[in-house]
Amino acid sequence: MADIPLDRTDLRMLDVLQREGRITNAELAARVNLSPSPCLRRLQRLEAAGVIAGYAAQVDPKAVGLGLQAFVRVQLQKHDSATVETFVQQVNAWGEVVDCYALTGDMDYLLHVVVADLDHFSRFLLDKLLNAAGVADVNSSFVLRTVKHAGALPLAQLAGG
Repeated sequence: MADIPLDRTDLRMLDVLQREGRITNAELAARVNLSPSPCLRRLQRLEAAGVIAGYAAQVDPKAVGLGLQAFVRVQLQKHDSATVETFVQQVNAWGEVVDCYALTGDMDYLLHVVVADLDHFSRFLLDKLLNAAGVADVNSSFVLRTVKHAGALPLAQLAGG
């Protein structure tokens, strides 16, 4: 993926696409004050450079029966490359983990876990996470309600806005 310069128009296009991924090229062009052909060329350039990583629908977890979300902090026993690689492979195999971040501080990883209910979470915790090689400590917090879920990067600040 090559770093490409992004001008104000590119950033406006990306901002619109983050919120309205199904917008037509003609609508996008009108929103960013371009004609359709140059807009399409810019869009293709952003896709080819990997700035646009893909397009996806945002699914409401509760609407599909995934009513429990948790953030789980994980500390590893050791931090050698073999332990870390094993843990990363295990996390990537668990469908319940939708996001995983390596952290600084007293915990090594933060997992965002989405499951149907507390029973499913308990099975995930006991059967998978606590049995994972190298896991020393786990601390879970359950989501009571979502206060903000932007789902979009704050691109306006890059354009000076």
